[in-house]
Amino acid sequence: MTPDPDGDAGPEVIGVQRGMFGARDTGDTSGYGRLIRPVALPGSTPRPYGGYFDDVVDALEAALGANVYAESIERVVVYRDELSIEVHRERLVPVAQTLRDDPALRFELCLGVSGVHYPDEAGRELHAVYPLMSITHNRRIRVEVAAPDDDPHIPSLFRIYPTTDWHERETYDFFGLIFDGHPALTRIEMPDDWVGHPQRKDYPLGGIPVEYHGAEIPPPDQRRAYN
Repeated sequence: MTPDPDGDAGPEVIGVQRGMFGARDTGDTSGYGRLIRPVALPGSTPRPYGGYFDDVVDALEAALGANVYAESIERVVVYRDELSIEVHRERLVPVAQTLRDDPALRFELCLGVSGVHYPDEAGRELHAVYPLMSITHNRRIRVEVAAPDDDPHIPSLFRIYPTTDWHERETYDFFGLIFDGHPALTRIEMPDDWVGHPQRKDYPLGGIPVEYHGAEIPPPDQRRAYN
């Protein structure tokens, strides 16, 4: 699928979820074992976006220039009254700096970094989402960037938004996204020698067995089974 920043691409189906939580090879205790539903991402949103969203996108295009904007922005999505601007990862830093510095935009504050793992979205399995806020204009948007599982590198925004320091470390720790240029990209929650990234959807449920009063308790996904 080739994203179109200004066209309506429709929902993008990237997989099928079976059961309530998508767990496999485990005893089902939810009663939703036969639930089957597609996993779909919203497609590009056509103009007009509504509210101040059109003003933000127009100001970003004017600041970058039409050619650079077309090369930098994968698509614009309005979903559940939120504006998401999806950016090619190699263009993330200049786009973020423009969003921060341009007088018509002035998104001075980055509220964090969230990681997302879509194991069935081939070539775009890992996403980083940056919620931005303009204190000057009282506006909020989201910037999203994707990377493939076999090359999980994204430029760090620490130089643009220093508050992303620990947020990028947490996203690296839990999802394995590598933020190039981060001053100290180390684990923040898990031990330094921990293998794997626990928030990925293909990470084993329950992790490791634990011992309680002499009894071995297996991970949650292995505790119940039906014959």
